[in-house]
Amino acid sequence: MEEVDEFMKYRSPLVSRYASKEMAYNFSDRKKFTTWRKLWIYLAKAEKALGLPITDTQILEMESHEVDIDFAMAAEEERKLRHDVMAHVHTFAHCCPTAAPIIHLGATSCYVGDNTDLIMLRDGFDVLLPKLARVIDRLANFAEKYADLPTLGFTHYQPAQLTTVGKRACLWLQDLAMDMRNMQRARDDLRFRGVKGTTGTQASFLQLFQGDHDKVEELDRMVTEMAGFKKAYLVTGQTYSRKVDVDCLSSLASLGATVHKICTDIRLLANLKEIEEPFEKEQIGSSAMPYKRNPMRAERCCSLARHLVALLADPLQTASVQWLERTLDDSANRRISLPESFLTADIILSTLQNITEGLVVYPKVIERHIRHELPFMATENIIMAMVKAGGNRQDCHEKIRVLSQEAAAVVKQEGGDNDLLARVQRDSYFAPILGQLDSVLDPKTFIGRAPQQVARFMSEEVRPLLEPYKAKMDVKIELEL
Repeated sequence: MEEVDEFMKYRSPLVSRYASKEMAYNFSDRKKFTTWRKLWIYLAKAEKALGLPITDTQILEMESHEVDIDFAMAAEEERKLRHDVMAHVHTFAHCCPTAAPIIHLGATSCYVGDNTDLIMLRDGFDVLLPKLARVIDRLANFAEKYADLPTLGFTHYQPAQLTTVGKRACLWLQDLAMDMRNMQRARDDLRFRGVKGTTGTQASFLQLFQGDHDKVEELDRMVTEMAGFKKAYLVTGQTYSRKVDVDCLSSLASLGATVHKICTDIRLLANLKEIEEPFEKEQIGSSAMPYKRNPMRAERCCSLARHLVALLADPLQTASVQWLERTLDDSANRRISLPESFLTADIILSTLQNITEGLVVYPKVIERHIRHELPFMATENIIMAMVKAGGNRQDCHEKIRVLSQEAAAVVKQEGGDNDLLARVQRDSYFAPILGQLDSVLDPKTFIGRAPQQVARFMSEEVRPLLEPYKAKMDVKIELEL
């Protein structure tokens, strides 16, 4: 019956279908409420060390019940009190009767609420950053492997000058590298709210320590250090500034935009049959069309990336409507927008790692597409070769223009292949350079410095960025489809 009931209510697909166990746990009730208890223990320890009448027995009692939370009791208390923090204070006090008088001493709800949120944000980044590093590593390997492989470049999704498969991947990598730097900075900029009291003035703690400002500052420092932060915000209202949430979620939304671009490119290339994402041996692309190989992983990334980008509107608007020292209309919104942003980014990176570990390239298809377009792109090279052989540029330009339009008509109106090269070879005007045509039309002469750009980009920007994550590079992703 319990299992049946479970399927009678909505479950977020971010957790039930997609996100990793570590990220789902990071925003779980278990993590949240055990962190609340840790924060109460940190506060009691620091207050005792600074001279308040708190005993070792009380602290040991709290520590012995740090993780054994009676969630049913807490829910019942919250139904009665309509206050989640006080519900958990009462639940903690019930199993710690000796410590009950000093639990939450001098604190406000945001002491546990906001500080826990900051810990979850920090820990969330610590889950995401190694995953992003692995995506960058896999894509960097791909870029180096195909640094020299010419491919049609596209502007406006129209054939343009050649690039290489590896150079194109570097465009994706450059955006991901920006995202990594932004996320690392947002993570490193996080501070602790610390011990600030009801409106951020620390008045309650100043009273507890009988006007001793130094002890209040030391209390703040000690608790901040116990929570694993180097600094606390020097000024807060009742809450830490909601601009902090904007900063964190901006870096994730920017990642979402990057991933959407990359995976859209992969989907376009899959349509051209030049590059494909991994496709399992027994995977079905379509229930009606057995031949299809849909880019479903890239499609999933695009779908979730749109949600990740859209979520940024929540913290932006929340930060803009915080009245004076705070208003509670941030609470319900943040319960959704903060976890969902990290959960969404988590599954996007896991999926993209799977894609980048198994990208399939079809060089013969790429070569065929180049062959169809290269004669048009080579017209300037042909003109230059003729001029060097003694020809007149204007005469040659007119000859090439007429032949190009004839060849274009064959391609567009008759559906035939590009026969410009054959037309040039048949025209006696071009006899002086016929022996040069193969070298003039060598695709590698059209890719400029693309391979050299790939090599320099890897050595100067990509590989150094990954250095701190070398120990976490070998993790493989088993993607649940």
